[in-house]
Amino acid sequence: MAIDRKQLIIDAATKSFSLFGYKATTMDQVAKLANVGKGTIYTFFKNKDELFDEIVTTLIKDMKESAEEAMDPNLSFFENVHNVLFRILEFRKKHQLTIKLFQEEKDMGTPAVSEVIQKVETAVLNYIMGIIQGAMDKGEIKKCDPEITAFIILKLYISLIFDWEKHHRPLEKEEIADLFESYLFKGLSI
Repeated sequence: MAIDRKQLIIDAATKSFSLFGYKATTMDQVAKLANVGKGTIYTFFKNKDELFDEIVTTLIKDMKESAEEAMDPNLSFFENVHNVLFRILEFRKKHQLTIKLFQEEKDMGTPAVSEVIQKVETAVLNYIMGIIQGAMDKGEIKKCDPEITAFIILKLYISLIFDWEKHHRPLEKEEIADLFESYLFKGLSI
């Protein structure tokens, strides 16, 4: 029964954070949505931050599982990186909580939300670094700094998916893959 209540609270909090953002969510709202007393929440979580952290940890785990599903040992490094990044960014675009958090960070700069956004980005970067290191170990790509390379790959991908679309038609998945191959993997040299 206790596990059911805890999950009920997590689900209610996720809904509240997704609808109202971190700053506007209160423990009273969560209790009301979960149909439990406010004290019940405190038997599982010390405060709103701990509850939020639990939700974000699950979100990161789900995002990583989604990325791992996109990995195929029969594909090249380039194809795997593209598939993983596309899956991660699609995950972020489709999950209401991530959409709300990115919006809140942009609009209000809420410190707790900025921290979470950094935590999510760090998890994504670490995952990509692992792919890069694996490709270097197999001799698929030349030696490079995995951290810087992961950062460049992620930021370029985000720019092509989110920033480009602000003033241009959205790029298709294949177009993004072609751009990546041209600029990052082949270079512009003739």
